[in-house]
Amino acid sequence: MTDEELKQRRYEMVRDDIRARGVTDPGVLTAMERVPREQFVPERERNSAYDNRPLPIGEGQTISQPYVVAVMLELLRLSGNERVLEIGTGSGYQTALLSYLAQEVFSMERLDTLAQRAQRILTTYPNVRLFVGDGWQGCPEHAPFERIIISAAPPSPPQALLEQLGHGGFLVAPIGHQPAQRLVRIRRVGSDYQEEEFGGVSFVPMV
Repeated sequence: MTDEELKQRRYEMVRDDIRARGVTDPGVLTAMERVPREQFVPERERNSAYDNRPLPIGEGQTISQPYVVAVMLELLRLSGNERVLEIGTGSGYQTALLSYLAQEVFSMERLDTLAQRAQRILTTYPNVRLFVGDGWQGCPEHAPFERIIISAAPPSPPQALLEQLGHGGFLVAPIGHQPAQRLVRIRRVGSDYQEEEFGGVSFVPMV
């Protein structure tokens, strides 16, 4: 496909697979119209970039289904002023979307090869900072964060990440083991954590 054809497919994806399925946050919809997903997938997957499904990105990892990405971003309730911690940079696609939705994005990736590839693509997103490290431990030197999003499924919310969540902040993540993973949003209220569920999902496990 040409660049113009891919751009048209991007608008169609947002219209048919995101907005039509109930995502209404205008910031999320605009970000997904702006970020070229084909830049974040291997060349052999370029023509499939706007299929509403996960795609392989190497190292046994995937770029998530666009609809699920949109739902998770909407659940974050971003106003544009937040500092966000993303666990699992992966391809960098969600990181790029977050850069349009938040004031500052701190993204962690455990696999150096994926982090280096994402870094090359994300150089044009000035409010993004990438780190290679253990997502279970988060990024305590830059905590607290108003929002935290996890792009792989831990069996339960990591305690270190809960502690790095600012008061009143939200953590959005897939939780559990396949086939019983569920999408949750956790809000910190003082020393308490209030959890909501938003249906079943399927993510690679957080390791």
